[in-house]
Amino acid sequence: MAQDIDAKLVRKLAGLLDETGLGELEYSIDNWKIRVAKPTITSPTLNQDIPNMLEINTGGPALEKKINPGLETLTSPMVGTAYLTPDPDSSPFVDIGRSVKEGDIVLIIEAMKVMNPIPAHRSGTVRQILIASGDPLEFGQPIMVID
Repeated sequence: MAQDIDAKLVRKLAGLLDETGLGELEYSIDNWKIRVAKPTITSPTLNQDIPNMLEINTGGPALEKKINPGLETLTSPMVGTAYLTPDPDSSPFVDIGRSVKEGDIVLIIEAMKVMNPIPAHRSGTVRQILIASGDPLEFGQPIMVID
């Protein structure tokens, strides 16, 4: 027996995709489930706007070739939305060229309306910031190079 689709639930799940930065979400209850996904949009100017970003995101051998030995990439520990400042009126946590100590907060990732401070994975100098404030992040996505 078919069950009517709850349009209000679909809208709520779609809203969660935007809030969390997720690409898809599946919800199940009793004997039915619903999957909501949003299409991935690629920008034709991405390669011009952010040099080497595509190579860095590929990981593996391409990543090793693009980053000199001694440079390490901080990757996202979760899915969410990146914020490079503590609030819209404040300065960024870090800038390119700034020294950081292991454990210093370098950005915030919002996931499920919870603000998660993300510490530097090592002491060193910030060489590249590979994301912008407000960008959706995937688990394991490179976000910052610190050497």
